[in-house]
Amino acid sequence: MKNICLGAILALSVYAPIISAQAPADGPYKILKTAKVGGDGGWDYVNVDVENRRLYIARRSMPPKIFVYNLDTLEPVGTVDDTSAHGAVIDPKTHHGFATSAEAITMFDTQTLKVIKKIKVGGNPDGAFFDAFNQRAYILSHASPHITAIDTKDGSVVKAFDIGGEPEQMASDGKGHLYVDVEDKENVAVIDAKTLEVTAHYDVTGKGGTCAGLAMDTKHKILFATCRNPQNAVILNAADGKVITTLPIGLGSDGAVFNPKTMEMFSSQTHGTLTIIKEKSPKDFMVEQTLKTMFGARTSAIDTKTGHIIVISAEFGPPPPAVEGKKKGNGRGPILPGTFSILMIGK
Repeated sequence: MKNICLGAILALSVYAPIISAQAPADGPYKILKTAKVGGDGGWDYVNVDVENRRLYIARRSMPPKIFVYNLDTLEPVGTVDDTSAHGAVIDPKTHHGFATSAEAITMFDTQTLKVIKKIKVGGNPDGAFFDAFNQRAYILSHASPHITAIDTKDGSVVKAFDIGGEPEQMASDGKGHLYVDVEDKENVAVIDAKTLEVTAHYDVTGKGGTCAGLAMDTKHKILFATCRNPQNAVILNAADGKVITTLPIGLGSDGAVFNPKTMEMFSSQTHGTLTIIKEKSPKDFMVEQTLKTMFGARTSAIDTKTGHIIVISAEFGPPPPAVEGKKKGNGRGPILPGTFSILMIGK
């Protein structure tokens, strides 16, 4: 997943949050709060520590930082300074965080927000996943080695290995099985968390391509791969990889989460929508709601305590005019100063 970067660096400080209520959309979910926290620099992932009630957002500010917020109020808590990263995953038991970037993995203390050490790994680290099963942080890279497993107790590298393509998002059943969507190969790889060997590839060719989000109903062993081409949520049996069904989602999915309490999957999309799929039974699924969020709010996290979904984005100016003889851009203008926002979604 590409980090959203500014066309030019915006010389801004981080503002105190401005909290405002939003009008509800059709369906049970609505935007409960919008915290306009401002600040400069691009962003990628949003991560949460549910047990310790913290929210982490890495920004490519000058200098780069990880901004930490209160998960309940969205008020600022502090920063992990001089840390360039796509995002940070947290082990709530050890209070160790691991932030990903191409330079090195930053291991930090979540209580003091001080850097513990830098961990050199290969590839080009992008996403990450924490699995409580054996207390490991998995660093995902679009270049070989595709996955690096790190012991979250001491930051030691357990193993680095390939999975046959570019990993995007990972899920765990909590019992020693890991799943990761391979974005460029139209499959979901299955990994044994004990041996760190790839045991299977679940093919989704023709059902969904460029799958960037992955969520799991661990109780019923159901996987939800959210894909961009075609724009489908591909719903699979995690035991054997058989496709149960597909359902349409919005444009540009880049994250998926599942709420086991409500049996709902949430796919966050670049074009400013959140698709909510209800699991009525392990064989019966429906699109429950498509909620308008904010353009660019493509990554997401879930607070499993409250059921709130967190997405992040900013407001953009008009796109630059096309220049003859040059490739067309992505149609997005510059980020408007002071508009970076955290959206809290719930019922």
